[in-house]
Amino acid sequence: MREFITELWSRLQASMWNDDLRQLPAMRRQLVKLLRLLYAVVREFASGDLNLRAMSMVYTTLLSTVPLLAFAFSVLKGFGVHNQLEPVLHQFLAPLGPKGDELAGHILSFVSRMDVSVLGGVGLAMLIYTVLSLLQKIEAAFNHVWHIERTRGLGQRFSSYLSVVLVGPVLVFGALAITASVMNNRLVQWLIGIEPFGTLIVESSRLVPYLLIVGAFTFFYTFIPNTRVKLSAALGGGVIAGFLWQSTGWAFAAFIASSAQYAAIYSSFAILVLLLIWVYLNWLIVLIGAQIAFFIQNPHYLTRNRMRLELSDRLKEHLALGIMYLVADQHHRHAPVWTAPALAARLNLPLAPLERLIATLIAAGYLVETCEEPPALIAAQDTATVRVAELLDAVRATDESRLLAVAGLAPLAPVDAIVARIDAGRAALLGDLTLRDLLDDAGPD
Repeated sequence: MREFITELWSRLQASMWNDDLRQLPAMRRQLVKLLRLLYAVVREFASGDLNLRAMSMVYTTLLSTVPLLAFAFSVLKGFGVHNQLEPVLHQFLAPLGPKGDELAGHILSFVSRMDVSVLGGVGLAMLIYTVLSLLQKIEAAFNHVWHIERTRGLGQRFSSYLSVVLVGPVLVFGALAITASVMNNRLVQWLIGIEPFGTLIVESSRLVPYLLIVGAFTFFYTFIPNTRVKLSAALGGGVIAGFLWQSTGWAFAAFIASSAQYAAIYSSFAILVLLLIWVYLNWLIVLIGAQIAFFIQNPHYLTRNRMRLELSDRLKEHLALGIMYLVADQHHRHAPVWTAPALAARLNLPLAPLERLIATLIAAGYLVETCEEPPALIAAQDTATVRVAELLDAVRATDESRLLAVAGLAPLAPVDAIVARIDAGRAALLGDLTLRDLLDDAGPD
């Protein structure tokens, strides 16, 4: 039996990774893509990164729950829809059973009695900081999933987070209120009394919570990562995450209903333990959905082994010269400025390794960024003064430091001699060639 399973797994692996997708029939090609996606998601889950980030966000969530609900309650109260907060919180904690309703009641009671005016300036600042820290941790987790090392600027981060805190509750709970008012409309009630429209409307209304969850996930996956996310990728991650969310809620509720061991072991702390597990599962589902959205948009990461895309030294030199040429050419022709995502598309390269190379060119003084989002790239020097040899030398010495440099190596005469000849030949070949010379050689378009 063991040999049979091993043989079956080997054949499945061969079918997933050895086939050229372009030569497969359409149906089989889609099946292989789905299997690769499933394999990659399981691989990322098994690596432990998603688990660790979900666990860390549980702690921040517990600290931020009351402040976040207080903000949401205040905003919703201004729009007269604050009563919608209670059923949503009860629905979120429903998998915890009767204790979940009790916990929701305690939280809502605490939030409703909270008076922000008595906190003072320092207390209000700490309240805002607690809420924003949760959003910052969510963004950091999403950026990690998307292999993004660049974070938003402080000003943009603050404005974006406040927009989520202030506008998000209005949109979500406003949608719930509109749904409820539509269902109570006399025309809708009249249609419900007519078959088969009645059954169709009632069954369709049951999909509303699921559609709202999918919409919320899609919104998060689109706007929170510090990169441009395609709507199709975000929607794919949102649909799967929404399905997992609902399914996990039903399974967790069944587990609570059929298990009395937690209450026997933890006594009155059982509800707290179950709450921690439930919040952890929710964040894990959110991150899995983000991972799926990433793989849908970046299928080149669907490989057998987990990988971090790194540029070879040869590719770094080629791309550095290409980036500087494109940026200088744009300035020379007064064309629209280049951004990192636009360069990645133009050079047919993933964004993450390209951004690391751009950071190297910025640190070396060849490029500067604007304050826009995404930042535009501008040449920091006159193209007539940018010598190609010096540019390539700067890229070659990217990771060198005072402790790790060629000058600090012990002498090896034969090796030192051949390296010196290579450097001399390279310098003689390039001479005083500048970036302006490359532009002049290219001539007009």
